[in-house]
Amino acid sequence: MFLQRDLRMLIGIIVVAAFAFFVAAPGSPGFHFNLLGLQVDQDFPIHQGLDLKGGVQVLLQADVPAGTKVDPVSMQAAQQIVTQRVDALGVSEPEVQQASGNRIIVQLPGIKNPDAAVQTFGQTGLLEFIDVGSTPLAPGTVVTTSLGGAATVGASPASTAASTSTAASTPAAGATPSTAAAQPTPTTGPVYQTVMTGKDLKSAAVGFDQYNNPLVNFTLTSSGAKIFGDYTTSHVGKYLAITLDKKVIESPVIQGPITGGTGQISGGFTLASAQSLQIQLQYGALPIPLKVVESSQVGPTLGAQAVQQSIIAGVIGLGIVLAFMLLYYRMPGLLADIALLIYAAVTFTLFRMIPVTLTLAGIAGFILSIGMAVDANILIFERMKEELRAGRSLRSAVDEGFKRAWTSIRDSNFSTLITCGILYWFGTTFGASIIQGFALTLAIGVVISLFTAVLVSRTFLQLVVDAGLVHNLKWYGLDQSTVGSS
Repeated sequence: MFLQRDLRMLIGIIVVAAFAFFVAAPGSPGFHFNLLGLQVDQDFPIHQGLDLKGGVQVLLQADVPAGTKVDPVSMQAAQQIVTQRVDALGVSEPEVQQASGNRIIVQLPGIKNPDAAVQTFGQTGLLEFIDVGSTPLAPGTVVTTSLGGAATVGASPASTAASTSTAASTPAAGATPSTAAAQPTPTTGPVYQTVMTGKDLKSAAVGFDQYNNPLVNFTLTSSGAKIFGDYTTSHVGKYLAITLDKKVIESPVIQGPITGGTGQISGGFTLASAQSLQIQLQYGALPIPLKVVESSQVGPTLGAQAVQQSIIAGVIGLGIVLAFMLLYYRMPGLLADIALLIYAAVTFTLFRMIPVTLTLAGIAGFILSIGMAVDANILIFERMKEELRAGRSLRSAVDEGFKRAWTSIRDSNFSTLITCGILYWFGTTFGASIIQGFALTLAIGVVISLFTAVLVSRTFLQLVVDAGLVHNLKWYGLDQSTVGSS
């Protein structure tokens, strides 16, 4: 009965290990197949941080008139919003920090489209719904707006978002586009009244119209829904322009009251530009305008030689650990070594699939978790040897060794996971992405080490004992003369 159960567990472990070694192997081709109409095209690249791979460094500066004093609180808020936008881009382990002279330094590891990323997090992202009366405005027109009686000069075309292209506009919810060919309005033209801004938005999401063209759906807050509903009710037949950073996206006519608190923004978007607009709206407008002072590619801070030396050091360290386990614990040590290799493959597979961006700090967390996986095996094997010295049978000693060592393994690993949670919270709160990476890789490693130390090692050892493959206690790191002496 025990042997059949162990064989079933072994088959499951072999399947998981085979999958893990395939994905974790250098140059893994990924999965590309078509099975019963299900098309799968999935690669598993290794995501490296700026210190290992390099990336893009962008220097942003507050775009204010010379001599204007910028509130430090506004700069801090701008840094937080830029960080949120970068995170929404899917860039892991970014570095966003303030610098002197009202500047923000943004470092993005290994991004594919730096220009699109800069346009997403560098633009102000100020959404406005403006009253343009009976004359529509052409998409791309730069305007001057007034909110609460205070006029604001429109941004220059060079600083507007890429998502506001000059393509023809399409209707928002409850509205249709104008067919009139309006001429561009200069920034010195009339001042338009702002009806509502992006601060009244509750959420935004990318969607598609009936022709599969990308657009942005939005939901208003309760106060925003009331403002929008009251305005559209009293301005049926008038035009309501939608602008981003003072540049017109579309200018639909209001066909009827819009009281549902939802709407759409369209304007010849590509999928990328719609996603960029959604991110800007989702995380709010920057409290101060920012301009890109410098954007450049940066190389790995560690250098290729340092990375190679770190890999060699890690391989040597792992080899020493494997040799110690084999020589000191013999048969259990050999099984623990196999479980440790499975652990490394499974953990690295998760790093690729999540994905986790590997930095030097993240690799340190991974190596530390390897040490904890070995520590769990040592606790189990030492406890098992104590049971053998007390005169128990091999099978009973294995069961009692795992049973009595489990509480210590559980408490130590749970304590580490609590520490990882605190470190991750600290890194998230204070923008220390290096600490976040260390905490994340360590936590993943600890969870997987519990699986390999308790399940994989135990299955291997029980299978050897139940099958009667090894009887001599010397192969379990124990002298026959010490058995039953305690």
